[in-house]
Amino acid sequence: MSKLDYLRENLEMCDEIILDALCMRYRVMEDITTYKRRKDLPIVLPELDEQKREHLRSRLKNNRHMDNILDVFENILLNSKKIQFNQLFNYNIVLIGFMGSGKSTISRALSKVFAMDVIEMDQVIAEREGMSISEIFEVHGEEYFRNLETKLLRELQSRKGVVISCGGGVPMREENVVEMKKNGKVILLTAKPETILERVRSSHERPLLENNKNVDFISDLMEKRRIKYEAAADITIHTDGKSEFEICEEIIGHAKKD
Repeated sequence: MSKLDYLRENLEMCDEIILDALCMRYRVMEDITTYKRRKDLPIVLPELDEQKREHLRSRLKNNRHMDNILDVFENILLNSKKIQFNQLFNYNIVLIGFMGSGKSTISRALSKVFAMDVIEMDQVIAEREGMSISEIFEVHGEEYFRNLETKLLRELQSRKGVVISCGGGVPMREENVVEMKKNGKVILLTAKPETILERVRSSHERPLLENNKNVDFISDLMEKRRIKYEAAADITIHTDGKSEFEICEEIIGHAKKD
């Protein structure tokens, strides 16, 4: 056997060890999730990922391949999160609620916890139209914008394992609710009008509130939408005074019961 053949044989042996280790890791990951679900233990523990990274950095500090190894490990963690998501959810997560209720924040948190792709409907529409939501309202009118929302929801029927953050007016159309429920669980995020005002005070991307940033107007508009929101929702979660990970855990808690 030549030196090169010998080295290639060693490399193949390394690959087999890596494959076996990955298969074992992902099986253990599934077992941990199953155990936590059965015992009703917290799923969201973001501090553990950083602890793992610190351990690796410490262990590899003198290894010239540290950056490459850490890059591989990040992908291992990413896929572990996806496996965990698939165990808990067999549907998309669709977030609805009044503007400022926390949809974008919770979307990002869910993405961090489960490595989910996030579809921010307002952002997608704005990018496609090449203008802000306020400009779309001004140039084309609200009906045009609402039609774009419905069209996008229909497109998203082909996606799986994503979190969809809907604009505040999306659930007001019954046809939109039908589309959301085809392959998603609709989660309504709510907050007090005072909380909403605090969250949107500095934003200028909400046409309906731009010149009406006060508790009375927000409260009145929320009440007008409340019946439609509640009718669309499979789950309702109040976000006042809760951290993003507490809200994620609450969403997961409902998934455990499915």
